[in-house]
Amino acid sequence: MTTREEAILYCKSFENVVEDYPFHDSNWTLMRHISNKKTFACIYEHQNNIWINVKCDPEWRDCWRSAFEAIVPAYHMNKEHWNSIILDGTISRADIERMIAESYELTKPKAKKIKK
Repeated sequence: MTTREEAILYCKSFENVVEDYPFHDSNWTLMRHISNKKTFACIYEHQNNIWINVKCDPEWRDCWRSAFEAIVPAYHMNKEHWNSIILDGTISRADIERMIAESYELTKPKAKKIKK
């Protein structure tokens, strides 16, 4: 995965997702859950590459960052919970998809508890 279009298409493969441009800047694409409006991927161009900000479990955050030079603390986000993936061709598509899927799961709406 190296392009914005590939990233958006993969994000749209999940259920109940919307592509959003809330900043009136076509460089920033947010992929959100429809029901809770939470963002699970920010896709943008920075330093001549496409970057994707994804939420991650803090237990995995440093593992990803140490495994790949192209995974860094998230640009413009909480660096404890978010990583930036730089699509420079050095990270396998499977690993990129895994991180996006984890972000989707971490931000999706919680199941409502039934009161007894």
